[in-house]
Amino acid sequence: MPKIKHYLKSCRELTRFCSCNGCIDNDSLRYTIIMETSNEIVIDVEFEELLTEGSGSPGGRIRCFGQLHLFLDQLGRVIRAEVL
Repeated sequence: MPKIKHYLKSCRELTRFCSCNGCIDNDSLRYTIIMETSNEIVIDVEFEELLTEGSGSPGGRIRCFGQLHLFLDQLGRVIRAEVL
């Protein structure tokens, strides 16, 4: 489902799972479909939050995870997402 992966890489809802106001590492982004119908999907999502120190240098990584309810159009594109 490349359309879902593409959507998640720019999805604002994922920031709700961040705990330290860092940036989402899109290379670490993974999801698992746990429920699917013709126009809805519920996924478990996980990624690493990249932290920076006050000087701008790398400060570490935090593993983040949560669930999203995705609503799809007829072509399988995400049209809306809700954090669960």
